[in-house]
Amino acid sequence: MSAPPTVRAEGLTRRFGDFVAVDHVSFEIYAGEIWGFLGPNGAGKSTVIRMLCGVLSPSSGRAEVLGYDVARDPESVKLRIGYMSQGSSLWNDLTVEEHLRFYAGMFDLTGAKQNAVVAEWMERVGLTQWRGELARSLPGGTRKRLALACTLLHRPKILFLDEPTSGVDPISRRTFWDLIVSFAEEGTTVMVSTHYMDEAEHCSRLALVYGGRIVARGTPEELKHSPAAGATAEIVSPRSVALIDLVESLPFVAGCALYGSSLHVTVRDPAGIAQLQRALAEHGVGEEAARITPSLEDVFASVVGAA
Repeated sequence: MSAPPTVRAEGLTRRFGDFVAVDHVSFEIYAGEIWGFLGPNGAGKSTVIRMLCGVLSPSSGRAEVLGYDVARDPESVKLRIGYMSQGSSLWNDLTVEEHLRFYAGMFDLTGAKQNAVVAEWMERVGLTQWRGELARSLPGGTRKRLALACTLLHRPKILFLDEPTSGVDPISRRTFWDLIVSFAEEGTTVMVSTHYMDEAEHCSRLALVYGGRIVARGTPEELKHSPAAGATAEIVSPRSVALIDLVESLPFVAGCALYGSSLHVTVRDPAGIAQLQRALAEHGVGEEAARITPSLEDVFASVVGAA
């Protein structure tokens, strides 16, 4: 018998007055997965995570986390999860070590156990050299690692990360994701929301969300090869910027984006690439439109455009 999902959402909905922030989303997340919630700001990602963490009550639908109903028993959910929100959960006037000791105390870790867990997490996330520094003096990436350590030191079975790398530099983002992947390999389930398309490549499975709804789902490779994403062609040209208006005016083109010195053009089906090549020739453009595997950004733009 297969293990039950760690998270199950069925028709999960949240309204704020007449505004529907989350509109009947359903999904399942299994143990050890890195499950990505990918979409622009305002798509409903944070609202879904807050409902799953027992912070916000659903307007309708239901969800279970680790077998506990998030609406009926939110406190049992909160005791068993790790939740890192977009906003800072740190206090500027506490040191790194004081933060970790405070959070350890919240989960009844005292004495020798507290000393051991604080030392372990300072070492694991690279905070030992910062132990006596006030949070206000920490670089952005280091603050994020401290917040992650505070979220994990009680060893939750599932970790909810809401835009965890927003506002940090690329090197810190890479370090942060190395940590996330290592936790998943140890068996921790991770649900992470992001609007960074490159980060989504680290996820086991993804849900693309827009306007409060899930508009596509699958592994990164499944999404790139989904018929719903259409077909993508690349035009490499020193005149890429000048070609955008022409390409976007073609009726069979679903999307067009600039990538360095090239254009990525999404058409509704593979036959559209031949149409694109003919249209370029008719307008005196000699460059070739070559089919490529789309990036997740290409896929997202295509799927959202269709939605």
